[in-house]
Amino acid sequence: MAEQQNIDKKQVKKVVLAYSGGLDTSIIVPWLVENYGCEVICYTADLGQGQELEGLEEKAIQSGASKVIVEDLREQFLTEFVFPTMQAGAVYEHKYLLGTSFARPLIAKRQVEIAEQEGADAIAHGCTGKGNDQVRFEVTAMALNPTLKVIAPWREWDIRSREDAIAYARKHNVPIAQTEKSIYSRDANIWHMSHEGGLLEDPWQSPEEEMYQLSVSPEDAPDEPEIITLEFESGTPVGLNGKRMGPVELMLALNEIGGCNAIGRADIVENRLVGMKSHGVYETPGGTILYTAHRELESICLDKDTLHWKQLNALRYAELVYDGKWFSTLREALDGFVMVTQRHVTGEVRLKLYKGNLIVLRRRSPYSLYREDYASFGMSDVYNQQDAAGFIQLWGLPLKVDAMLSIAGTGKSRFRAPDYSIFKRD
Repeated sequence: MAEQQNIDKKQVKKVVLAYSGGLDTSIIVPWLVENYGCEVICYTADLGQGQELEGLEEKAIQSGASKVIVEDLREQFLTEFVFPTMQAGAVYEHKYLLGTSFARPLIAKRQVEIAEQEGADAIAHGCTGKGNDQVRFEVTAMALNPTLKVIAPWREWDIRSREDAIAYARKHNVPIAQTEKSIYSRDANIWHMSHEGGLLEDPWQSPEEEMYQLSVSPEDAPDEPEIITLEFESGTPVGLNGKRMGPVELMLALNEIGGCNAIGRADIVENRLVGMKSHGVYETPGGTILYTAHRELESICLDKDTLHWKQLNALRYAELVYDGKWFSTLREALDGFVMVTQRHVTGEVRLKLYKGNLIVLRRRSPYSLYREDYASFGMSDVYNQQDAAGFIQLWGLPLKVDAMLSIAGTGKSRFRAPDYSIFKRD
């Protein structure tokens, strides 16, 4: 990091900028030209931002870029980053489905590859020095090509607020959508949309309904429930309501259905990697449906030991993704474990969507470990109720021995009337 913070500007002739067309990256183009005197190539990954991509190339050229590269990575994003994370069951701090977190390593990966193809000396990003994304971009670059220089304007320039950024953009005739009266920092892709800034900087403030872009409020959702059936093969979603769909088509359909039924809103005060807390709101309508359905299918397809161990791994997996360590040996190793667990996660899940609620109606799988005949209270060749007596004796043996020793010493089990005074301080 020290090397990156002390870049010899004369050595930088060409830079590949991760360009979104938003406020920050819009002003970075003229800033790089002014301060580094370098050629700027703008790279944009289409991850499903939609209207944000309209006019983006023209805007970048007008801002001073020599070249603009736009790629449709939606399917790669879903199949190589989103679905593996969903299969892992990874959720950050109970609520966040990692929509921005796993988008950044894919963007940074392609940014590095393009820098190599174009003969660039450095890459640049528009992440602030207070956020997580700077880590995700730069750690990815370090993992893939540590010889590339990394320019992070927010750690160099005198701009300290979005108001300053807006003023800079106006001075350099860069067209922007943000205003001082309505400032939200958003990140959107085919998986989610995040909202930060504005009223959200105060966690006591309720989000404005007008802020939401992908979902209606529960009050405005239909008065009749919507029932859907999702189909999975080896943990991967492949169909909706009896129709086979590719990843992009399926995701778009689920976002539409989920958004119309007020599914997938999450308001969270999260712990950033850089050590501070932040307040954000996430909309993940289709993703919330997929997570719920996939978890329900696993409940009948995975045995107890595997399911419980997988739940532990999910916490670590989520942290790795959130912390920018997608390209790490540990995440790769955890992926190997997850892939094995998904071999038999095949089947269907039926859900009812109603005013923000997801209700599981049915689940079935040809690999289901649930058997009505085994779970019944009758006798069978598979399970004999009388066998339980011996099992209980062995299972409870350590507790029995502990109680016998306590009774021999004090006359009673230590759990009958525990003395909590021993834990009191003077």
